[in-house]
Amino acid sequence: MKAKNAVILAAGMSSRFVPLSYEKPKGLLEVRGEILIERQIRQLQEAGICDITLVVGYRKEQFQYLQETKGVTLVENRDYRRYNNTSSMMAVLDRLSDTYVCASDNYFVENVFAEEVSQAYYAARYQQGQTQEWCLMTDETGLIKKVEIGGRDSWYMMGHAYFSQTFSRTFRRLLQRDYLDDQTRWQLWEAFYMRHIQELDLYIKKYDTPIIQEFDSLEDLRRFDPKYKIHSGSAILEEIAEALRCREGDIRQMVPLTADVENRSFRFTCKGKSYRYETSDIREI
Repeated sequence: MKAKNAVILAAGMSSRFVPLSYEKPKGLLEVRGEILIERQIRQLQEAGICDITLVVGYRKEQFQYLQETKGVTLVENRDYRRYNNTSSMMAVLDRLSDTYVCASDNYFVENVFAEEVSQAYYAARYQQGQTQEWCLMTDETGLIKKVEIGGRDSWYMMGHAYFSQTFSRTFRRLLQRDYLDDQTRWQLWEAFYMRHIQELDLYIKKYDTPIIQEFDSLEDLRRFDPKYKIHSGSAILEEIAEALRCREGDIRQMVPLTADVENRSFRFTCKGKSYRYETSDIREI
């Protein structure tokens, strides 16, 4: 069986991905010569999935071109600043059927959408040793029975999910019922799933480590695409490099000082010293 459609979640501000997220959504970054979200759309279309919906919010206007160039549908999440991605799922509840649910910032080395699907699943990667990822415990059939944050030598949630019609029907009913509760609005949809794991059957779908890539920070991206050590395209990093007479790769350990990306303030290190950046003001701390 093939999926009928796909939903790509692209509304978030990616506050941990400073300073690049101050200038554009993470899904619009170019990685190894291709825009992240464009690569994902291309892979879906090559797999025969042309009904693709992007849920947008932060800097939504930067995604507009994809309607004409890629033929996708844009749905706005007006609550992206206030709530977590359960609000994005609420915006597309009516589109959930036999559906891939994806994040705009994933990079799939191989086309993970080109295969047949038989049951609802969540993609997973294996981590040897200790991890703080969302670790999966399954029964002998691969049905996910428990999810724990943190573990050791574990398979953990990474990448996309596939919702079957049965899963989508139950998910819609539960989310519509619970969404009036602030606890639900502030959760990731995966955390909502964890709360209702007895009613929502998802199976593990295991992938070799290199196939699914996710970038939580600029340092992660630099390891995958070395060009970001030299030139990221960020006007802010260029400004800092010029002021401190350093290379962009010397600017490291960037941590936002607020979750509001419009504030444009973060701390970082450069050549053993610590600094604070706030709207063109660079100070050693």
